[in-house]
Amino acid sequence: MIELLQEYWRAFLYTDGQNITGLAMTMWLLTASIVIGFLVSIPLSIARVSPHFYIRWPVQFYTYLFRGTPLYIQLLICYTGIYSLAAVRAQPILDSFFRDAMNCTILAFALNTCAYTTEIFAGAIRSMNHGEVEAAKAYGLTGWKLYAYVIMPSALRRSLPYYSNEVILMLHSTTVAFTATIPDILKVARDANSATFLTFQSFGIAALIYLTITFALVGLFRLAERRWLAFLGPTH
Repeated sequence: MIELLQEYWRAFLYTDGQNITGLAMTMWLLTASIVIGFLVSIPLSIARVSPHFYIRWPVQFYTYLFRGTPLYIQLLICYTGIYSLAAVRAQPILDSFFRDAMNCTILAFALNTCAYTTEIFAGAIRSMNHGEVEAAKAYGLTGWKLYAYVIMPSALRRSLPYYSNEVILMLHSTTVAFTATIPDILKVARDANSATFLTFQSFGIAALIYLTITFALVGLFRLAERRWLAFLGPTH
């Protein structure tokens, strides 16, 4: 174990001397996909609860599609499937984008987490107390102002416990990035195992790193819940 750490600790944590690897790469994949998915899911969650069928249905189809298929298959489609299309290769911008493994990986991860996050936020919007909305309307808030100042802030706070689970699941899902030859934590562990044949030690170190990140994320979300969900607690 000690010899393995001495040889591979840099690769497990941040670099192999030339490229970002290991923990740094995993955190980059997680952060990029979560940020993109979060930002896109806000307008999509509003559309998801729209009373208009032509607005609600496309979002509903998208979320069902990405929640109903494995992330691994979604990554393969983005990484090799789309680029195999002649129409994609014929467009310089698309050709450049889908030829890059990192772009394809982040795209697949962002689309996947956005689908789950959209449903989480849409559920929080539906579960809002009708009295809150009526009170806001009484103050003259309608349309986008109603969503911007009342509905979405309340929905985002209430969805924190569920969203924290999605972030942690997304962290664990980044392990499929090795499929696109992205040097994340699991890829480094696989390389270390291939070079040293120390299977338990190689994957044990990877497991400990994932466990540490998970505990850190849980702690951060617990702090956020104490701050922004305190109004839901018992009053004395």
